[in-house]
Amino acid sequence: MKLKIFQFPLVTLMAAVLCLPVSPGIDPGGISLISSADALTSSNSPLGSNIFVEIAKKQNPAVVNVSTKSKAKSSFRSQRRPRSRPGPGQKPEQYKDFFDRFFGERGKNRPRRGMGSGFFIDAEGHLLTNHHVVDGADEIIITLRKDGDNVEKEYKAILIGKDAKTDIALLKVQREEGDNTVFPFLTMGDSDRLEVGEWVVAIGNPFGLSHTVTVGVVSAKNRVIGAGPYDEYIQTDASINPGNSGGPLINIKGEVIGINTAIISGNSGGNVGIGFAMPINIAKDILEDLKSKGHVTRGWLGVMIQKITPDLAKSFGLKDSEGALVGDVIPNSPASRAGIMRGDVIVKFNNQRVKTMEELPKIVAATRPGESVPVEVIRGGQSKTFSVSIAVLKDEDSRVAAADPLGIQVQDITPELAKTLKLKDTEGVLVADVAVGEPGSEAGVRRGDVISQVGVNSATNTQTVRNQADYHRIIASAKKGDTILLLVKRGGTTIYIAVKGK
Repeated sequence: MKLKIFQFPLVTLMAAVLCLPVSPGIDPGGISLISSADALTSSNSPLGSNIFVEIAKKQNPAVVNVSTKSKAKSSFRSQRRPRSRPGPGQKPEQYKDFFDRFFGERGKNRPRRGMGSGFFIDAEGHLLTNHHVVDGADEIIITLRKDGDNVEKEYKAILIGKDAKTDIALLKVQREEGDNTVFPFLTMGDSDRLEVGEWVVAIGNPFGLSHTVTVGVVSAKNRVIGAGPYDEYIQTDASINPGNSGGPLINIKGEVIGINTAIISGNSGGNVGIGFAMPINIAKDILEDLKSKGHVTRGWLGVMIQKITPDLAKSFGLKDSEGALVGDVIPNSPASRAGIMRGDVIVKFNNQRVKTMEELPKIVAATRPGESVPVEVIRGGQSKTFSVSIAVLKDEDSRVAAADPLGIQVQDITPELAKTLKLKDTEGVLVADVAVGEPGSEAGVRRGDVISQVGVNSATNTQTVRNQADYHRIIASAKKGDTILLLVKRGGTTIYIAVKGK
């Protein structure tokens, strides 16, 4: 079976997939619908026959349908990131499911309608959904329906804040003057306490089927699916499908412990028993920023890091594979100014142990910009500690431009990515994005390309690229005006692309 990982912004191309309205019943007291957790569980029989019935009755009203409309125009995203043209030997749709659904569709020059799910987090009408559900929308409509009643109520909503890195957006319903509706809402639980094997309930609007309730278990935690630096998804076998995106994943206490975001699907585009939810604690950490500023302020260290394999650990004389290996240091970054160097292994940040590469970006991001923190590294078998003054993480485009003079954003090829894209091995780097107007885009580099070799000014001195660290190291050695030669694998063929550096 052909498997594809994708997020689910469902574009309404057929009438059969148009969203159906959702509904809440309003708690007359305006109290959280799970204020009495004991009513949902039983100490003697926590999985009593009515547990899921009770969750469906109490939590369903706070889950809403989120539908969007976009005018016929080129979106900001499409202007920055045009849709790739098929290269030699590449089918036009080869990467459609992965890139367009995972990174978002781009370049659509026509009116769009989309749908997803969301849920209220307070009685005033604030609600959470996925960023990709509302990204680029000119109009956002929230549809409610009183539980057990077919009377529907639509509200317009405004975007209060968004964060593409975690794929989370905060909306608020716009009420007309005199409308004192008290919205039902869900309570956010503690996703850090979640255990593999726990029962969970997903509620949402798959394929426009409003208020669908599905049940499963937590299959795994901290899943890395190649979605970015804050990649620690909850995996579940509770059935979630296109249209569930942005809806809640709920434990048997009735608490939200995740936001349904992505699935692995078969050729039908439907669920095959593997879904992913963003842990709710991540949303709680950024909620205040979204409310007060509309965006998230994060700390920035300024290093390119990679995973430490057993072979790398042996090569660097390390006792184990813990930590994050510094593949490169961005010039004039906090790490550079503090004295951190390529080849250092970061094992502690601000007195927090760094066990894996994936942990470091989250710890750094949670650090207040301007704060000086100790960073412990292993260099040449010896432990060294540096005091680093953390800076503000700029938006992604600025960081890509600063880190890569070609305007190319690359990522390591994980086994999951290799399987999804049908790549023969995991060596090289995958082109995740190319900035419009930058040298890489002008030369013809496309999303989905795999860069396997890079050379500067000559085809005789190309070097093998195994990962991001190799790529950035070679690119950084190029001088102004140099021609950079890329050996690119694209759709079963291998081509050279010469890029003139700035």
